[in-house]
Amino acid sequence: MNQKLTNDHKLRNLGHTLLLIGSMALLLALISELLFGEGVWPWVFAGVILAMSTLPDISPHWLLRLYQARRIYPNEAPDLIRLMEEIGRRTGVSPTPTLYWIPSSTSNAFSVGSRDDSAIALTDGLLKLLNPRELAGVLAHETSHIINHDMRLMNLADLISRLTHMLSMIGILLAFISLPLALLGMAPLPLSGLLLLIVAPTLSALLQLGLSRVREFQADLSAVRITGDPEGLASALGKIEHRHASLWQRILLPGYRDPEPSLLRTHPDTAERVRRLLELRDEAETLARPIFPGIGRNTRLPDSFHTLRSPRHRLFFRTWH
Repeated sequence: MNQKLTNDHKLRNLGHTLLLIGSMALLLALISELLFGEGVWPWVFAGVILAMSTLPDISPHWLLRLYQARRIYPNEAPDLIRLMEEIGRRTGVSPTPTLYWIPSSTSNAFSVGSRDDSAIALTDGLLKLLNPRELAGVLAHETSHIINHDMRLMNLADLISRLTHMLSMIGILLAFISLPLALLGMAPLPLSGLLLLIVAPTLSALLQLGLSRVREFQADLSAVRITGDPEGLASALGKIEHRHASLWQRILLPGYRDPEPSLLRTHPDTAERVRRLLELRDEAETLARPIFPGIGRNTRLPDSFHTLRSPRHRLFFRTWH
């Protein structure tokens, strides 16, 4: 493992995270001062922080029931559970995230919850697609989201973005109502303020997407530090990317499912993720002893795990992928 590159990537991801969340906060502060006057924005942020610290976390097990997920018990997939326990031991997370199976043929995984009560969901398609070495990388990636508190960070970003959008809409409505007075010169309407109200929701949403991509890079890096195997996760990402598009889509629509420009993506480009992962290889030194061989040789689930269906779109709940 290339220690210097690892540290460089970690510092870069931290800097990008602070810059993006700070920019979102600045937008909200500007909108607040524009609508309510100077000195109001500290109270807005105090309210946001209070809401984030006092609102209880949604139980991951309740949330997974919306996907009709089924818990994977040790007697049903002992090697997969041992693999998860080894990753939990290396990260120090306690209790170990609970594994769930989702009856979908798509290839996906996501984590929910906090360090004290977390779960990782794996689709049937993913379990059938990946070998144990690749599954170790995916599980480590999802565990990294948990230990890095990415769910709470993204919830904070989502709250700031929603507040920015709400206040911008209120500001535009007030500007529209006062338009007759502005035309009579009785209530001057600053064009710069009106422009800010118009573009702020879009800018905040783009910053939120950028933050999501940065946290994905950081989860990749943390996963490699856990498993000591960048090639395992890189191989898993390549397989998942290839599986998501059918043969005719790959031939006729090579850019299918990849929003352009890249600013509109929630996840970084897979090729870039793989490139960064493979840069971390270094025969001379390792950050962690690779998990394999010896753990998770067989991840096959019992025959009772057999129902397949297309995933349902969830409009009101967001999970971390």
